[in-house]
Amino acid sequence: MQERQMRTTTKSLQRATLMAGAIVVSLSVGSARAAEEHQVEQFHEEPPILGTLLIDRFEHRWRDGENSIDWDVQGWVGGDTNKIWFNAEGSKPVDGEVEEAEFQLLYSRMTSEFWDAQIGIRHDVRPQPQTTYGVIGFQGVAPYFFDVTAQLFVSEDGDFSARLEAEYDLLITQKLILQPVAEVNVSAQRVEELHIGPGFNDIELGLRLRYEVVREFAPYIGVHWERKLGETADIARDHGEDASDVSFVAGVRFWF
Repeated sequence: MQERQMRTTTKSLQRATLMAGAIVVSLSVGSARAAEEHQVEQFHEEPPILGTLLIDRFEHRWRDGENSIDWDVQGWVGGDTNKIWFNAEGSKPVDGEVEEAEFQLLYSRMTSEFWDAQIGIRHDVRPQPQTTYGVIGFQGVAPYFFDVTAQLFVSEDGDFSARLEAEYDLLITQKLILQPVAEVNVSAQRVEELHIGPGFNDIELGLRLRYEVVREFAPYIGVHWERKLGETADIARDHGEDASDVSFVAGVRFWF
């Protein structure tokens, strides 16, 4: 009798042990799956939305004739892959009204580690008449760390034009930086109201030396040269304007 009871007790203990083991294994598998799913969710989670506003150039230009205030502003909001860009640039004589003012609103998507494709609109408030363009292009870092922007424009009247910009930061010291800048504009046809001829319209070259008091703020000095080309230069001369111009500049660059 006692032997039978001991066998029954032993079997019960074995069953309880097996059930406990099964529960432990089940809980372990469930925890592992939950942890794995959590890691997958974290991996696929969108990065936080960030933003930056850069006043790349806000400067006074001294030239032979009328001095001017010029600006170039860039800002973006978004994540690593998708961004919305805002660009604004222009020029105003010190004692006059705004002569040039351009605004761009672009959707930007990362296509590779160093390049973004962009599409959007551009609106020129000045010179008159006001003109709106569709924009497609790309922006990124070329070999040897040149920052490059290439854009193709089509106006509301169907006129095609393009722009290529490149700049490079040469570190003289950790705080003293020399920045050469180049820009070329091209038009596919003559645009009478904007005094633009077909072909290469103009080229601009700049050299600015800035001192970063802190990373976010840097005063600078430099020189800026621009020249109209081809038929655009002829049109400028016909209107009593110079085809080329050199100016000395001083300004500030800051971002936040």
